[in-house]
Amino acid sequence: MQLKRLGHVAICVQDIAKAAAFYENLGMTLVWKDTDWAYLKAGQDGLALLSPNYDQAGPHFGFIFGDRREMESAYSQLKADGVHVSEVHEHRDGTASFYGRDLDGNWFEYLYEPATEAQ
Repeated sequence: MQLKRLGHVAICVQDIAKAAAFYENLGMTLVWKDTDWAYLKAGQDGLALLSPNYDQAGPHFGFIFGDRREMESAYSQLKADGVHVSEVHEHRDGTASFYGRDLDGNWFEYLYEPATEAQ
């Protein structure tokens, strides 16, 4: 498995607009905002804000892959190793990922993030 980096943390918030404004005031840049989630960045690192209505995942941390085949290979390996993983999700922002649980039940995400010119 070739992880690119630990890329984001996702937290639950009650109000997406208010939380996004709060983190923008702390110096983060808003990348994406929808009714049920938002994504902000500080350099290469991200913060996902999840509303109570967001049903894909709860609080988690995300590992980034720059190559989709690597993410899919990691998915197959973890599944073969008996690690609890979700199906692969295609996201609205062009990324794809799956969620899993570590030995203590904490959620993690393996996220394929296509290269952009800004990176």
